[in-house]
Amino acid sequence: MSVLQEYKCPCCGGAVEFDSSIQKMKCPYCDSEFSIEALKNQENDSAGANAQDEMNWDCSAGQQWSDGETDGMKVYTCKSCGGEIVADETTGATHCPYCGNPVVMTGQFSGMLKPDCVIPFKLDKKAAKAALLKHVSSKRFVPKIFKDSNHIDEIKGVYVPFWLFDTDSFADVDFTATRTRSWSDSSYDYLETSYFKVKRSGNVSFLNVPVDGSTKMPDDLMESIEPFNLNEAVDFQTAYLSGYLADKYDVDDRQSIERANERIKKSTEQAFAKTVQGYSSVLVNSSYVRLSNGRVKYALLPVWILNTSCNGKNYVFAMNGQTGKLVGDIPGDKGRINLARVLFALGYTALAMLIMFFLNT
Repeated sequence: MSVLQEYKCPCCGGAVEFDSSIQKMKCPYCDSEFSIEALKNQENDSAGANAQDEMNWDCSAGQQWSDGETDGMKVYTCKSCGGEIVADETTGATHCPYCGNPVVMTGQFSGMLKPDCVIPFKLDKKAAKAALLKHVSSKRFVPKIFKDSNHIDEIKGVYVPFWLFDTDSFADVDFTATRTRSWSDSSYDYLETSYFKVKRSGNVSFLNVPVDGSTKMPDDLMESIEPFNLNEAVDFQTAYLSGYLADKYDVDDRQSIERANERIKKSTEQAFAKTVQGYSSVLVNSSYVRLSNGRVKYALLPVWILNTSCNGKNYVFAMNGQTGKLVGDIPGDKGRINLARVLFALGYTALAMLIMFFLNT
């Protein structure tokens, strides 16, 4: 018993059929027409595009500490969230920059690679405080008590561990694009949508794709304060830690590869999509990415962590210590929000009544 091969329409995905009148394959759903040879080539191309990505990395980030280089470094542990903070021995009692609870010194620094590079802080604590107050004051419906500077409970400068990924990539991406046109006659309005299969392939190089190496720092929060200018990175020296804290990484370079691959693959697809122009919409159908010359570096990047409180709840903000970009959640004043909703509803009702009045007169 033989099994007939079923061909899918490259435009809409429907099953195409052979139309004897035109001696071609025709889609009964979108009326697209194809030669059998074209469909066979399309299937071969799709098989290649659906191949598993090849993303291999040389993980040799970080360096070994020299003898005596860590003698003045201590580790502080938060008993509440478990965060481990590295600081110099001159740091006294402090608070966890993540949850605001007191932390205690647990002993000598150990068990961490030496960073390859560091971006020194360019903005101080005063700038971080001013940025938060400006950010909050520009938002509507924020409780007045939250805007009071006295409610900034803790501001800490923290060097956050990041793994930086460099690689060359080759990508093969299939897109489905559409083009629409509309017209009308005396009886109907018409909308025509045409579907196109678009392919792009080529090489893209990536430098310093950052991945946060700390589970205490949410990835979305750290990615929101990007970009960092890695051109200003310098070789690491312990002197840069003086007066600041440094998070001890708990996600190593190999564990960060999956996130790096996701960011690289998405960025590649977006870069190629920008070259597909003249269409109403462009969607990725499938993509294949092969990486080569993958290298990883270990870096400490400057972040100000600002803990604030309102009505018994803690709010955490993060500011890029190099560029000043600040992000974080802001509470809403329920009373003012509800009042705005009531005023909007009243305004909408009044407008509707006014329209009805003019329609009936």
